[in-house]
Amino acid sequence: MTNGSMGRPPNGEHPERADVPLMPHATEYTGRYVVLLDQRETERGLDALRSSAGIASVERVRGTEPAGAAELLQRPDVSVLFDELGAAVVEVQPDQRHTLVTTAETEPTIIAAEPERLVYASVITEPQRTLTGFFPTYRSDEDEVDRHTRAELASSLGPAWDEQSTTWGQQAIRANLSHLTGRGVKVAVLDTGVDTGHPDLAGCLELTASFVPGESVEDGHGHGTHCIGTVAGPAKPEHAPRYGVAGEARILAGKVLGTRGTGSDGQILAGMAWAVANGARVISMSLGAQVMPGELFPQTYENVARRALQRGTVIIAAAGNESDRPGFVAPVGRPANCPSVLAVAAVDKDLSTAFFSCGAINGPGGEINLAAPGVGVFSAAPGGKYQSLRGTSMACPHAAGVLALIAQAAPEATGEGLRSRLLSGAYPLPQPAADVGAGLLQAP
Repeated sequence: MTNGSMGRPPNGEHPERADVPLMPHATEYTGRYVVLLDQRETERGLDALRSSAGIASVERVRGTEPAGAAELLQRPDVSVLFDELGAAVVEVQPDQRHTLVTTAETEPTIIAAEPERLVYASVITEPQRTLTGFFPTYRSDEDEVDRHTRAELASSLGPAWDEQSTTWGQQAIRANLSHLTGRGVKVAVLDTGVDTGHPDLAGCLELTASFVPGESVEDGHGHGTHCIGTVAGPAKPEHAPRYGVAGEARILAGKVLGTRGTGSDGQILAGMAWAVANGARVISMSLGAQVMPGELFPQTYENVARRALQRGTVIIAAAGNESDRPGFVAPVGRPANCPSVLAVAAVDKDLSTAFFSCGAINGPGGEINLAAPGVGVFSAAPGGKYQSLRGTSMACPHAAGVLALIAQAAPEATGEGLRSRLLSGAYPLPQPAADVGAGLLQAP
């Protein structure tokens, strides 16, 4: 989830609060239901829904064969089952919705049934930049490494970042000092697609797929290209400072949000199934929907995240941008509010919690896990350009890139093992854990 500042300079000074649009307050539903099934008995659960609630006929979609998934999700006469996840998006007549829910409560092979919601990526862009150099002089900090720990140095640099060769975000998380590159590690970025022709990104794309009806994977929004650039932009771009964490990671670019930055739970689940089926070690989701104080986390996303972890895939999501600190702190949005999904908060250039960043207001699952750079973040933009954005959307792919580095160093690690290594390597910050979790993200 993202907020940018229109017309701000590329070094990304703290934006005015008036520039930040909050997510829509009203929850938006599609009329369909997301159903999580016992993977050992999916047919039994579906049969129960057919006989009691008369759900539409079910089409199975395998993640390794994503073609047609977007169109199936659009059809009112079809329900869609994602085999890899044991999750289905079902069509049901309005007068049968209550029956569907009561059937789910009594049928043991149905783990959860929840109304399908819309999710968002909200962004206001700073000016795009063409392929020319424009950053001020860069001060190398290599000579200081022996006198500081990597995190102490990150903290000591504070707001005086010099970004001629490396963006402040890469310096803050110490990615520019890591010998790791993420070589060969698959990272799925589920977002608004990607500019497949961007000279910095074309070489890192392993697979692409669109789960948005009527839209190709090309990014008409800009959000997805920016996030992918943060994960895997090259170590030495020809016309820009370094802005990518893991330049040799292999990107699975899944378009789950349309050109307007909106998608559905079904589209996201389709992208998740595709990512897991194709061996992604990390799924990065800079998207979501706001929740109310006291609202529980969605059972479907939580159980899907657990199933992904068991297969060695870690899911990371943006914490959300609905706060207006210091006076108001909004709860972590969904699906980041799931216990098995890592929620990433945003910090600004002085390593303070960004004013828009959501916090741990709700109960279990609603915590912040760690924090990463999320203000004035420079990365790729469609058309071979660059732009600076702000938001927890920008923090999330920093963490995905670092997980790729960790996965390269520990290829046999389990999903839980990758999570533990990521969190244990964070540098503690003075802010409460409710705002920054374990602390500032650090590259190994």
